[in-house]
Order: sequence, then C-alpha cells, then structure tokens
Amino acid sequence: MVRPGTLAFTAMLASLSAMSPVATDIYLPSLPAIVAAFGTTPAAVQVTLSVFMFGYAVAMPVYGPLSDRFGRRPVLLVSLGLFVITSLIAPFSPSINVLIALRFVQALGAAGPVILSRSIVRDVFSGPRAVKELSRMGSIAGLVPSLAPTLGGVLGGLFGWQSSFYLMGVVSAAILAFIALKMPETVPERMPSISFPAVFRSFGVCLRSVGFRVYTAICCLCFAGLFAYISGTSFVLQGHYGLGQVAFGIAFAATAVSFIVGTLIGARLSARMGIVRGLGFGTALNAAGGVLILLGSLFGPGHPLEIIIPMMIYMVGIGIGMPQGTAGAIMPFPERAGAASSLLGVLQMGSGALSGILVGHLVGAAVWPFTVVIMACGLAALGVDLATRRRRLAAPVRSAGR
Repeated sequence: MVRPGTLAFTAMLASLSAMSPVATDIYLPSLPAIVAAFGTTPAAVQVTLSVFMFGYAVAMPVYGPLSDRFGRRPVLLVSLGLFVITSLIAPFSPSINVLIALRFVQALGAAGPVILSRSIVRDVFSGPRAVKELSRMGSIAGLVPSLAPTLGGVLGGLFGWQSSFYLMGVVSAAILAFIALKMPETVPERMPSISFPAVFRSFGVCLRSVGFRVYTAICCLCFAGLFAYISGTSFVLQGHYGLGQVAFGIAFAATAVSFIVGTLIGARLSARMGIVRGLGFGTALNAAGGVLILLGSLFGPGHPLEIIIPMMIYMVGIGIGMPQGTAGAIMPFPERAGAASSLLGVLQMGSGALSGILVGHLVGAAVWPFTVVIMACGLAALGVDLATRRRRLAAPVRSAGR
C-alpha cells in the first residue's frame, strides 16, 4: 500500500485532482475537427464543454456525503470506473447528441476524483502539513492542464479527435488499477447514514451570508470569463487566425502558465495586502484583460497575439484573485467549510457553463462577439468588487459561527 507523505501518494492525489481539467482541455484543439466530423455547428460542439460543467456541478455535493458513509476508496473506484467507460465509449458516438450525453456522464465520474482527493488530504493530514500536501498536489496538477492542449493538438493532428478520449480512458484506467491495488481506506470512521438534507441546510446558511454572496459572485464572474475563453478560443484561434492544432495547444498553454504565475504573485500579495485588496488587484487585471481583448479583436492587425496577450493578463488576474475570493467565501464557515466549498464550486461551474453556451452561439464570422463576453465578465467582476470593497474592508472576513 502507498503511504501518506510519500511522493507516490502525492502524485496519486495530484493525478486525481487533475482529471477534470484534463477532460476539458485536452480535446480543445480538436473542436473544429469534431464540427466537421459530425457535420454540425460550433454551438452544438461547444455544448460538450458546457454540459460537462453542468454534470460536474450536479455531482459535487453528492460525493462528500457518499464517501463519508461508504468510504473514500469504494466511491473513488466507482467514479473512476464511470470516467474510464465513458471516455472509451465517446469516440464511437454516432452523433453529436450522443457525445454530449456521454460528456455529461463523464463529468459525473470526473467530479469524484477531484473532490475526494481533497477529502483524502483532510483524512490523513492536518494543519500546516495538510496545506503543504495541497500545495504539492497543486504544483503537480497545475502543470497538467497547461500541457494537455498541446498533447491533444499533436494527437488530434496525427490520429483524429477520438485519440484524446482514448488517452483519457487508458490513463484513467491505469490510475484506477493503482487505486484498487495500492490505496488504503483513509476514512477514520464512517458515518452511519447519509444526510443530504443537512448538506442543503448548510447551503442555506452560506447563502444568507452577504459576504459569501459577494465573494461568490466575483468568483463566478471571473470563472465565466475564463470559460468563455475556453469555449471559444479553439474556433477563434484556428478558424479566424489560422493556427494549427499544435500551435493552438502552445498558445493555450501560454495562458495556462499565466494562471500559475498569477497564483505565485497572489500568494505574496495576500500576505501583504490582505484578501480584499488582493482580490481587487486581481479583478482589475480581469477588467484590463477583458477591455484589451475586445480592442484587439476590433482594431488589431489580425495577429493571434491580439487575443493571446490580453488573455494572459486576464489569467494572471484569475490566478491572483480566485484564491482570494475562494478564501473570502469559505473562511466565515469553519464548521461548514465543505458545504461552502461545494456550493461555491457548483455556482462557479454553472456560471461557466452558461457563459460557454452563450459563446457557442456568438462564435461566427466575427471575433469581437466572443471577446465581448470576456470583457463583460471582467468589468462586472471589478464592478462588484468596487461596489462592496469599502464594506468588506470595514468588516474583515471572520467566522460566521454556527
């Protein structure tokens, strides 16, 4: 059995936490090819991204209570099995509607490994050691989404869009086998019953908090802009600017690396500026990147950098601001941190799915409608931040009690 605290244990958890981002990012370069393969529209193919977010949002509140009752290991094995099966079936989809349905089911499977990897950390570590383990996981898992589109572009160019799904299926099957053979059960004591009503009561407590609503609104707006980019960038950079699948993967990796840079900057800023001002700095970059990407699409020379560079600025803002906003939303609920985190995740995924659907209908002959959504999300996030900043500075984040 793999022991907690070892590199193998950390790598195992990192592979679980990276599963959902990889399932979204690896086939982005192949979206135009999927349009051609099924003889459908970009809007229809984009739904394969948005429906994944909806499925993920549906599953998020479920896995925690299930694993508390039945244990992390069996629930993890079932969710991984679901992901493996749908990943291997998806390439044989006879129509875009079948692929959309399979992506929804795939998301139900992908949510389990991501959520349960964090629960496992809480089971076996505490205090600074848990923070260190989560940081190590994040360092490993954060690199994967930046590499996935490049790898997906190479695979798509050589073997077709189906190859990304085959790779997801094979790798997740290997992870499943490792978990089955090497991972011990980590729940110290299983709950006697599942209490979903208690989960939803905790959601109600969170929603009654003005602070939670404000920080969640900012996070959702920032994420909506990010997912608008994810949903439309493949069609824009390949269809309008002529990038190939591999070049697109490299361009997407540049924005992903910008997010990692933002998280490193944000870690330093939070200690010096605090949550409120750190979040404000991030939303200012979101707004600046949003304005610049619209201006580039309207008045630029027709070079892909007029999209990529502003989005890199936006992503630095995401990396700085999202951890601050997440902390601001969750910190007032120490006894309901799991519920607050799940609710925040559900709302973020939902907002991303909606913005993705909108972008799917806007992507067409012109680039600027796609960039309008990103700009609107960045400006709205900054607007909410500025409108509530004075109140949040006067009443710092604190526990809301029971």
